[in-house]
Amino acid sequence: MQIMTSTISQFCHQIWQLNSEVLLVELGADYLYVVTRTSPFHPVSHIWPDHPADKGTIDGYPVVDCQVGAVEVSTGQLYVGDSIPVKRNQPGWNFVVVHCLAKESKTIEVNQMVNLAVDKAYQLSLSRGHSAGHLSSLALNKVLTQQGFWRKDAERKDPHGNYDFNSYAQVSSFVSPEKCIDHYRLGKTIRKRGLNSHEMLDKLKSIEVLVNQQLCVWVGLKSPVEIRCEGDKLIDSRYWHCNLGESTEAVIPCGGTHVSSLGEYCQITVSLRCIDEHNIEMHTDVIPSHSDK
Repeated sequence: MQIMTSTISQFCHQIWQLNSEVLLVELGADYLYVVTRTSPFHPVSHIWPDHPADKGTIDGYPVVDCQVGAVEVSTGQLYVGDSIPVKRNQPGWNFVVVHCLAKESKTIEVNQMVNLAVDKAYQLSLSRGHSAGHLSSLALNKVLTQQGFWRKDAERKDPHGNYDFNSYAQVSSFVSPEKCIDHYRLGKTIRKRGLNSHEMLDKLKSIEVLVNQQLCVWVGLKSPVEIRCEGDKLIDSRYWHCNLGESTEAVIPCGGTHVSSLGEYCQITVSLRCIDEHNIEMHTDVIPSHSDK
């Protein structure tokens, strides 16, 4: 059966369980692939795999993995993860959430109505880690700007108008339960843009202290967090919104899952670690509020 539309995605809406029609069942090399019309599952991105796939079940069968897939409308051919040959919004292609089940889960059939249930506790722990990562990157940008680590005007600014160190230097980011790790490279390119990287390395611990002080202030605001979606399809753009009491609201494009309020945090703590003279890591760790443990 050809899939005529992209998956209707519900992972941004605090929905952890729903019933939906099965549109495709295909036996892959490692898994049984199941695609439904609507899904509450967040799939790991094949482009920027910073946020792990949700866990859960379909009609009681464990979802072992969850990936992005693309279906060529003219042929009905499904491509999963790294095998996807086109960019999103390519005419003639529909992007879908591919739920990966054990091959033995063969009772699921096309046109069947199934119950999809996300592991809520696991998803929320990832959401806290991901939103905390956004906060720590904004705090790091602010400290580096206000403390004079940029010797000239850099073109790229973050949502608060600070020089966007995170955007310039980030090599990778990885979210895990109650945690986010960002890897930054301090190479020739960012030095040419104006960052005093050697001075930054020398004062890494004092920067860490200031970042944590800023995070304490922001967490104390208990501001609501909203994910604004441009549509309900998997490939539609999503934006993380949060008022942190700065000159403008923080708005960050992001396709992950997130908290609904900073009140879900008891504490967010950053540790800045020097890997070598060209690489540092920022480890962001979360202590949830008592009501969210």
